[in-house]
Amino acid sequence: MSSVQPPPTSSLESAASAQPTGADGIQRSHIRQLLAASAGNALEWFDWYSYALLVVYFSPLFFPDTGDKMVPLLGAMAIFAVGFFARPIGGLVIGMLADKFGRKAMLSSTVIGMGVGSLVIGISPTYAQVGVIAPMLLVVARLLQGASAGGEYAAGSAFLIESAPEGRRGFFSSFFYISATLANLTAIVFAAVLANTLSSDAMASWGWRIPFVVGALAAVVGYWIRHHAEETLDNESSDEVGRKKVGMFDFMREHPKQALQIFGLTAAPALVFYIWTSYLPTYASITVDFDIKKGLITGAISLAVFLLLQPLFGLLSDRVGRRPMLIAFGLFFVFGTVPLLNSLTASFTSMLIVQITGLFFIAMWSSISSAIAAELFPARLRSSGIGFPYALAVALFGGTGPYVATWLVDRGQVEMFGWYVVVVAVLSTLVFIRLPETAHKPLP
Repeated sequence: MSSVQPPPTSSLESAASAQPTGADGIQRSHIRQLLAASAGNALEWFDWYSYALLVVYFSPLFFPDTGDKMVPLLGAMAIFAVGFFARPIGGLVIGMLADKFGRKAMLSSTVIGMGVGSLVIGISPTYAQVGVIAPMLLVVARLLQGASAGGEYAAGSAFLIESAPEGRRGFFSSFFYISATLANLTAIVFAAVLANTLSSDAMASWGWRIPFVVGALAAVVGYWIRHHAEETLDNESSDEVGRKKVGMFDFMREHPKQALQIFGLTAAPALVFYIWTSYLPTYASITVDFDIKKGLITGAISLAVFLLLQPLFGLLSDRVGRRPMLIAFGLFFVFGTVPLLNSLTASFTSMLIVQITGLFFIAMWSSISSAIAAELFPARLRSSGIGFPYALAVALFGGTGPYVATWLVDRGQVEMFGWYVVVVAVLSTLVFIRLPETAHKPLP
C-alpha cells in the first residue's frame, strides 16, 4: 500500500528535491539559504551593536553639557530604547507583508532600512552645530533601524525554519544568532581597533562615526545577497488566496495563545541578552569602576564562546527537544542573576567569568528561539505571528534594560537591577514550563 505524501511546505523544498543530499541531510540549496539569511542579518546587527558600543563616545556630542556626565549617557540610552519601540511596528507591518508576498522581498527591504539609519547616524551634525535637531536625527535613525530589526526577525525566522530540512530546524535556527554574534564580534573588534589607534579626542570627535558609515555601505552588499535568495513561502500553495487576505492582527484573532507564548518566552531572554552582550561593560564601568576598554576584550572572548555554543545547542534541541533547554535557561537566571551581578569587580577576570557564565545559559535560548517561534504558527500567519509579540517583548524588556540599569545606578539602587531581572525571569520560566514540545513535530 502506498502512502500519500504531504505537499512541500515551501518552493525551496520543491526546487531542492532533485539536488544531491549529503550524509547530514542538508542540500546545497539549504546552505545557500543559510548564507543569504546569515549575511544580511549580520550586516544589520553590526549597525545595531555599534550604537551600544560607541554610545559613551558620541553621547556628549548630541546632548548639552549640564555638568553631570550621566545626563548625556541617559539621553543616548533613551534614544537607544526608542529604536526598540519601533520594532513592534516593523514586526507587525513587515511580518504581515512577508505572509502576503513572501519572505525574500521583505528581507531585502529590512537590510536597506538598517543601512539608511546607520548612514544618518554616521553623518549627523552635533548639538553644538544644529542644536536640538541633532538628537532628533538620532531618534529618526533609531526608529528606522528599529522598524527594520523588528521586520528582520519576523521574516528572517520564518525564512530560516522554512529552509531547514526535517530534523534540522534547531540547527538552522542557531544561525540567526550565529550571524548576530559574528556582527557583535566584528563591531567589538572595530571599536577596539579604533579606540586603541586613535587618540581620545579623535575618537570622541569623529572616530566613532566610521563603523556607522561602513555599516551603511555593507547594507548594499546585504541587499544584493538577499536579492538572489530563494523564496520559502510557497507561491503555488492552495492557501495563496488566504495569504493575500492576511490582516494585520489575524494572528492574534486566530492564535491568541501562541502570540502570548511568544511574548512570554521572549521577555526574560531579551532583557538578559542585551545586558550581557553589549551593556555589561558599561554597567560595570559605572558601578565598580571597571575599565571599559578591557570590556571590549572580555566581550570578544565571551561572544566567541557564545558563538561556538549556538550550533551545538541547536543540534542538541533537535534531539532532546526545546523545553528542557528553555527551562534550564530560566532557572539559572531566576536563581543565578543576583549572585552573578554581585560578583562583579573591576578586575578583568571577574568580568570575563560573569560574561561567559551568563552567555552560556543565554545560548540555550538564542540557538533555538527562531525554531520555537516558527513551530507555533502555520505558514499563512508565521511571520506576522512571530514578529509583533517578539518585538513587543524585546522593546519592553530588552530595549529598556540598559536604561533601567543606568537609572537605578544613578539613584543609588544598584542591587535592585538584579532583582528586576529575577522577576522577569520567573514570568518567562512559567511560560517555558507550559510550552508544548514542538521539536519532533512536522512544521505547521
